Amino acid sequence: MNTTIIKNGTIVTASETYEADILIKGETIVQIGREFPEEGADVIDAAGRYVFPGGIDPHTHLEMPFGGTVTRDDFETGTIAAAHGGTTMVIDFCLTGKDKPLEESIQEWHDKSKDKAVVDYSFHLMIGEMNETVLNQLPGIIEEHGITSFKVFMAYKNVFQADDETLFETLLAAKDLGALVMVHAENGDVIHYLTEKALAEGKTEPIYHALTRPPEIEGEATGRAAQLTALADSQLYVVHVSCQEAVEKIADARRKGAAVFGETCPQYLALDQTYMEKPNFEGAKYVWSPPLRDKKNQELLWKAIQSGDLQTIGSDQCSFDFHGQKDLGIDDFTKIPNGGPMIEDRFSIIYSEGVAKGRISLQKFVEITSARAAQLFGLSPQKGAIAVGSDADLVIFNPGVTRTISVDTHHMAVDYNAFEGMEVQGEVETVLVRGKAVVRNKETVGKPGSGRYMKRKTFQNLNAPTKAETLI
Repeated sequence: MNTTIIKNGTIVTASETYEADILIKGETIVQIGREFPEEGADVIDAAGRYVFPGGIDPHTHLEMPFGGTVTRDDFETGTIAAAHGGTTMVIDFCLTGKDKPLEESIQEWHDKSKDKAVVDYSFHLMIGEMNETVLNQLPGIIEEHGITSFKVFMAYKNVFQADDETLFETLLAAKDLGALVMVHAENGDVIHYLTEKALAEGKTEPIYHALTRPPEIEGEATGRAAQLTALADSQLYVVHVSCQEAVEKIADARRKGAAVFGETCPQYLALDQTYMEKPNFEGAKYVWSPPLRDKKNQELLWKAIQSGDLQTIGSDQCSFDFHGQKDLGIDDFTKIPNGGPMIEDRFSIIYSEGVAKGRISLQKFVEITSARAAQLFGLSPQKGAIAVGSDADLVIFNPGVTRTISVDTHHMAVDYNAFEGMEVQGEVETVLVRGKAVVRNKETVGKPGSGRYMKRKTFQNLNAPTKAETLI
């Protein structure tokens, strides 16, 4: 069994920061202390570095079909990029089709990922319709595949969008099965009307993607989903929250005791709607859903992270080349493939814009990039922690350097970077997945296929009051 020692580093978890060494045997952390015997061990000196739990990205779309094309990054290039960005596990979305057995869709995603990933991974399952046939398949899927989160789209009319009855029935099923329901919360019917109106008026530029998906539409759908969750006494996770209108609905639901959780993404914290106004169709690089918002929303989102109204950061990785994919919509913004390349820079942007600028603590950084996702998605304490018995998923991070984000140096396969030219504080140097280096001194050393598919446990509501609290 291989032995690895990480010494002289500053360990950061979601609850504390301290100096200690980490002893790893095989895939597992076996001891945290000082002065471990180094003979025969692989020793990594982390002096002057933070040692973080490996990042968990709960929201990726690798090799995903959309709008007549397929995302540029697959499970190989996407997870290599993730590793260089400090992420040691991703949870991807398995899309389903009407009248298609769910097992068949899941197998398709297993085939996509087989022998490719360099970090560990799991799947969420899209629910596009709910009936007895679908309902009867769910217990077996949870048992066989450990998929304990279901995604319902409230947008993309005539493509992915489900109706409210499907959402409500999914919430009821999830309550009984111990699953977490995820929603893309935008009102797809109103978006459809506004986009058709814009095109009829000759408004075809990328900026109209944002103008036909105003924040009120996201807020309305978020509030509707939250109320249905409370009615079903179930649990909800709202993906890629972008604006004040949605945050307020989540915060209100949580104050009333509903098990509603929220995720935002680095693009909404660092970019704004003006990027979509770039000339010469450059704005298409920034077309994703929900769209970028007015800059004032950035600080509102940071405050929601600080307060705990938003709990996680996903990348919503969904990369399409500018040349050959995004330009499918050069004459019609509705044909621009939605999505952007975010998987590699999630960790860096949240550290640089959050910790380095004094918006959040080191502990909050670990909480939102790793620990909370592990708890919500049935991976804790195996993932998202630096503790004896946990997987040795670790990131050696140098906070004392700066780097400039660029397509010229990133590891994604896509032909542009949404954060091009942004200078960030701190850099990922070495990354271990289950005790084995996949990035060492900023070089890729992991092998495709070394990442492992992870079955996940059922949902546990950590916000629920304890028995003692309910008696007060």
